[in-house]
Amino acid sequence: MMHKHILSLLSLFTVIALLSSCGAQRKDGGYSSGSSNTTTAPSGPSASQWRNGVKGTWVLNSVTRQDIPQSYTVKNIFDEAPVDCFIGSVWHLPTGNYKGSISFNASGTLCATGAVRTIIWSIHNPGNGGEPEFQFKKLYAGDKASNVTTGYRLGLSFADGNSLTMKMPVDLDNGSRGYLIFNFSKQN
Repeated sequence: MMHKHILSLLSLFTVIALLSSCGAQRKDGGYSSGSSNTTTAPSGPSASQWRNGVKGTWVLNSVTRQDIPQSYTVKNIFDEAPVDCFIGSVWHLPTGNYKGSISFNASGTLCATGAVRTIIWSIHNPGNGGEPEFQFKKLYAGDKASNVTTGYRLGLSFADGNSLTMKMPVDLDNGSRGYLIFNFSKQN
């Protein structure tokens, strides 16, 4: 009897350890292009698994387009700067109070090389079968996070110990939607 009880406890701890150590991995893109049924359970990782997969320090290596014509101009992202200014930026996403930063390294006419933007980040869990999203809001000197009412959300596509991929929806002039794909690598 005692032997079965110990085996049951060991099995339970093993399952818990496996589930809590799993990073977030999903390669379908984070946003579906077709219709979605919100009554079904999410097919990807949970919000806490994404939080564990996203935390750390990341370098934005590239931003690619999905369903956005090359002729379409994306003037700026996050109400901050052109896409090119974000290439090479370092996103520090620590645990704890989720106060992080984005450090800019790109040079260009509209880029602020060396600038550091303080952010508060989290994983938004929409519930009702919706997929978790990365969200952040920018904090300027003197701001309290609770007083900042605007922010940004990105679809979570993939995260492991070495790479992170997120998608930003872009509404196009013709009424359709495309995405900017953010490709990060872990900084050691």
